[in-house]
Formats: sequence, C-alpha cells, structure tokens
Amino acid sequence: MTAFSGQVAIITGASGLLASGVIPEFRAGGARLALTCGDDRLYERFPELRDDPYHICLQNLDLSAPEAAAKLATQTLEAFGRIDVLVNIVGGWDAGLPVHEMSLDTWETMHRLNATVPFLTSRAVIPTMLEQGSGAIINIGARPGLRSSGNDAAYAASKAAVLRLTESMSEEYKRRGIRVNAVLPSAIATGEQVAADPHSGVSPAQLGRVIAFLASEAGAIIQGAIIPAYGTKF
Repeated sequence: MTAFSGQVAIITGASGLLASGVIPEFRAGGARLALTCGDDRLYERFPELRDDPYHICLQNLDLSAPEAAAKLATQTLEAFGRIDVLVNIVGGWDAGLPVHEMSLDTWETMHRLNATVPFLTSRAVIPTMLEQGSGAIINIGARPGLRSSGNDAAYAASKAAVLRLTESMSEEYKRRGIRVNAVLPSAIATGEQVAADPHSGVSPAQLGRVIAFLASEAGAIIQGAIIPAYGTKF
C-alpha cells in the first residue's frame, strides 16, 4: 500500500514552481488530487494528467474569496467523497521598499494572498476533516516570517501571520485528529540549479518530499511544527 492510497489531497497553486515538486509525491503515493491553477502550465508540466481520472483541476478560483474556497471543498467532495490533505501553496511575493514608500495595496495584497487564502481554504476543509476524525494541513511559510531583513515588511508580516495561523490551528484541532504544520522555504531553485550549485537553494522536489512526509502517516507525530527548509544557502 502506498503512502496516500485511498486519500484525497487538495494542492493549491498547482501551476507554480513549488507545486511541481509536490504533485509527483502525492501522485506516486496514490492520492487523488484536487488542484487549483490559474493557467495551463499545470498540463505543460504534467501532460499525463490530462487523461488521469484521479484528479480534478479547478481553474481561476480566487481563493481569497470565501465562496471560492467553499467551492474548492465542495467540488472536491463531489468528485472524491473525502478530503484528507490540504497543501496551501498559493501565495505571492512583493518587496524592495521601506514602509514609508510602500503602498497600501502592496500591504493588503500580501496579506490577502499569503494569510487570507490559507485561512479560508483551511476553514473550508476543516469541517470535513472533523467529521472524518482525521486530516493534515500543510502551510507554506517563509524565512522572513521569522525574521525580516528589511524592505519586505508586507511580505514578512503576512508570512508571520501564516506561522501564527498554523500554531493556532494546531492547538485547536490536534486532539480532534487534524495535524497542522508549516514548511519554511527560503530560495527555491530548479533541480538543475541545485545540481549545478548545491548552495543555490532547495529544489521543488526536495521541498515536496518534506511536505509529503508531513502529510503521511510517517509524520503523524509532528504537530504544530514550523520546519525550516533552507538548504545550505542561508
């Protein structure tokens, strides 16, 4: 039996770089997948998914809207009947300016993408997980969420919010069968870049293995963890 046999995993931001390392881990583990993406890059990276009946792809969902997050959960249940894993990859980055030069739009956009989206998607799937008595949620933090290096206040604050959200949900649900953890990447590089220079960052595949471990039975004793995954660059 593979690690996720009979399980259903929601992976948001499925057309992005990080998801390119996460999706293969769950597919290889036998999971059925509910994926969100905003364009066709998903099928460019994984053409084999086009004819794969064990996945659904929900395009152009604005997951910062409560009704879109609810639709994601509802359509996953309609397709597969359960939700076992949520990997909150959707996010954004904008930095480079000090606070007095930063626009309110930048501040609000960073918090909407990086903090509101995982709040809403988690809120949408948790009732199903509670009914099942089991589930795993993995959030994506970032190193600046622990300590900002300056000129990134909106991004750093939004990622700090992800960490506090993770800790709070862990405390709220750990005795009800739901595990909540976060992974903190720093620089994400392609596999080719990491092979050429191990100090260039970590690859999506490396991060995918960490995320899959946290979602699997092998990681069942890990709860409320904020796991740095920086590689050797930082």
